[in-house]
Amino acid sequence: MSTEALQIKSKRQTCKLCWKKIDIELNMTGLSEVFSALDSASILGGNQATRFSYWAAEAVDVFEFNAKEDQPFEKLQEALDKYKLDTDSKFEHVESIFTGGWIGYFSYELGRYIEKIPSTTEDDLKMPLIKLCFYDKVICYDNAEKTCWLFVLELPDDRQRQKEKFAELQKLINNSKEIRTNKLPKKYPLVNIDPAQFKTNISKDYYLKSFEEIKQNIYLGNVYQINFSLRFQQRYTAKPIELFNWQNLHNSCDYAAYIDSGDFAIVSTSPEMFVTIRDGIISTKPIKGTRPRCLDEKLNRQNFKELLKSDKEQAELNMIIDLERNDLGRICKAGTIKVVQPRTIEEYPTVFHAVATVQGKLKADVGFCDMLKAMFPGGSITGAPKISSMKIIDELEPTQRGVYTGAIGYIGIDGNVCLNIAIRTIIITDENAYVQVGSGIVADSDAQAEWDEALIKADALLTGIKIIQEKSL
Repeated sequence: MSTEALQIKSKRQTCKLCWKKIDIELNMTGLSEVFSALDSASILGGNQATRFSYWAAEAVDVFEFNAKEDQPFEKLQEALDKYKLDTDSKFEHVESIFTGGWIGYFSYELGRYIEKIPSTTEDDLKMPLIKLCFYDKVICYDNAEKTCWLFVLELPDDRQRQKEKFAELQKLINNSKEIRTNKLPKKYPLVNIDPAQFKTNISKDYYLKSFEEIKQNIYLGNVYQINFSLRFQQRYTAKPIELFNWQNLHNSCDYAAYIDSGDFAIVSTSPEMFVTIRDGIISTKPIKGTRPRCLDEKLNRQNFKELLKSDKEQAELNMIIDLERNDLGRICKAGTIKVVQPRTIEEYPTVFHAVATVQGKLKADVGFCDMLKAMFPGGSITGAPKISSMKIIDELEPTQRGVYTGAIGYIGIDGNVCLNIAIRTIIITDENAYVQVGSGIVADSDAQAEWDEALIKADALLTGIKIIQEKSL
């Protein structure tokens, strides 16, 4: 064993997990408001669309990796190795639950450390490429059973006793009961976004020109599909948590997330799962294919059927399924990779999406960083082949994507992992909100249809920004 490995092992802290169960229906909006006032607050799945919602704050450790640094995966692994769970205290449940550990994000640009991708885009937001916070206190709410779990980790040389940690969590729950938020209507009109109302990183003319360049690359056989995106910018001075609560009411999704890092905040209403890992089984659930959903049920049925029957959209998803199977093949045992959910149309508040789920059993020696290097970034938001697509994206998109199309979620101390693909994600910094959206372009794509699809995806996000900003003035 190397000297470095010995040093890491000697620094590792074995943590004991303790928990309490409370039968209570939480005021989840109020709890989110309470947590947002604390340092390094993180909220995952804070809505009724997913079974479990999590609140954590006041991190006991932070890991950051910034641009122009080197060895991200070695440094990340060293951070992950700092804490080990006492296996005798592991929490067992029929479904995977976050019981404590790391919450944070991985930026799209981390992919440049995995493959040789040129870097010609502007890093105008200057956020860390990786930011993870380690939490020893977590509130978990089971939306199905209306049950609340309190989790605390006992660390060596802890400044707080187990009893004090539980008391702090209970106090936050009690405080949330007193929060009264302004009620918003349960339905809102789609505003049919006019890009001219917002500052964007590219014009429609530039988009159409880039579309033709992408088509040319497809005709030449350089790629089969490219996910091309544009970014909107809007002034935003209201509290970020209000925007998260609004999105949860009107645009709820299974992999929502809120991160308040002080100098920036992330509001994600992502419907897409990048990876989940539990007991050595890894799953990924790519999305390819979108149609709008509205208050007109007749039109909704028409859009649903159109997406279901679309040969183009089915071919797009099949390409990405093959790509994901190839990525999983690097880290999974032979013969274990399978499509466990074939192409399915799922309904979300403002869109219909075509999805599929691919699963495999990890090799025994595969760790989190090995998985990340094999899978990141997700193929559904690059294109196919992945490396060629990323090179073309770098040539055509003027600004770095940052968190957009990266991943947000948790790495549990128990080995459970759940990360989303950071689409439908708002970055708030320097009194501005940034919304980036894209679509997959293939050989038979229509430029106007792809432009319209991107605007459909942006609609609920920009509408929420507009409503909350005006309400705060």
